[in-house]
Amino acid sequence: MRKLVEYNHLSIDGRFTGDAFWTAQMKVVPNDNHFAYQLRLLEQAVGLVLGRATYQGFAATWPTMTGELADKLNSLPKHVASTTLTETTWNAEVLPGNAIDAVAQLKEAGDGTLVKYGNGSFSRALIEAGLLDELHLSISPFVAGSGESLLSGIGATPMELTGVTEIGNGAVVLTYALSR
Repeated sequence: MRKLVEYNHLSIDGRFTGDAFWTAQMKVVPNDNHFAYQLRLLEQAVGLVLGRATYQGFAATWPTMTGELADKLNSLPKHVASTTLTETTWNAEVLPGNAIDAVAQLKEAGDGTLVKYGNGSFSRALIEAGLLDELHLSISPFVAGSGESLLSGIGATPMELTGVTEIGNGAVVLTYALSR
């Protein structure tokens, strides 16, 4: 069975959107340690799982980039959750039918890791469905003060801290396994 791992950037106050977040975030990442962490995360990856908005942002950016991380991201198949997309590029396909059921089928379809980028309602639905195995939270050293909170609206969900990795500029990645 495949493992589903999600990676997200957050401020200390748990925000991931808004002008204040992105202005401060660009001062922290990217850096070489961040890229190295991403490459380690993608070592066993057999595909990416993305929501529509993340897919569209990544597909507009990553194909034009070069380097080891870009090569890895560009080469992997992408599985996109969307009810509105009818066409994709960048080695991507829209997940058929119910996205949660389709991700469950992807997990059952073999070995390796599926890496999910992005956040929001799709992330919350995957956690609530018990499909997410690990959550990697890159915490940047600033308070955004506004913006959407990653896990707001989700019920009590036990997790176990399984790793702490410093990635430079005061940022750390906290890795959690979801308790079953």
